[in-house]
Amino acid sequence: MKVPGSTSTRRRFWVDPRFIIGLVLVAASIAGVGAIVTGSDQTSVVYTARHTLVVGDHLAKTDLVETRVQLGGTAQLYLVPAAKLNRDLLVTRTILAGELVARSMVGDASGEELTSVVVDVPGRLAATVGPGSVVDTWSAAATEPGEYAPPTILVAQASVVRIVEPTGIIAADNGQSVELLVPKVTVAAVLEAIMNGDALAIVPINTPLTTSAGP
Repeated sequence: MKVPGSTSTRRRFWVDPRFIIGLVLVAASIAGVGAIVTGSDQTSVVYTARHTLVVGDHLAKTDLVETRVQLGGTAQLYLVPAAKLNRDLLVTRTILAGELVARSMVGDASGEELTSVVVDVPGRLAATVGPGSVVDTWSAAATEPGEYAPPTILVAQASVVRIVEPTGIIAADNGQSVELLVPKVTVAAVLEAIMNGDALAIVPINTPLTTSAGP
């Protein structure tokens, strides 16, 4: 029922078509940028070593850090994150802290054939010899007191576990003790050389690069 003398007006809503077109264009632009970013992201998540790992170490997830890097088509060559390391893995090559963990650097611990021995080395060690170093162990058989046969390689590519610090009152000026990780098949030869009093020497294989101060 209309009240006499009154007028009713109905508010009309009007939308400019250009506004709708603008919204569509903005949405399409956002979707396009997202597709480009997603398509250009060629990085992969792989494991890097949290700290230096030496040959013979059993690999645990706490030893690893998930890192996103750009590897292209080589991502399958590296150890990738998983819910858990469902196999007992063993380090077969020294992995430095922060280094990508390649699949070739680890192996199944079921094939473990390494053990550690401590050898006494006369004289001083090379400055590059330390935990994780790969070294050749040379032996010179004693022939007479103070005389030795020509040296030969006793164990090739052994890994240094640690330098044993002297604990007694006698200084270590005459030599040092080094714990080495060697194949089990060479243990008998190493022990024989030690018992015979052969002269042993440790020679580093890998020499790190140094930055030259000059041209």
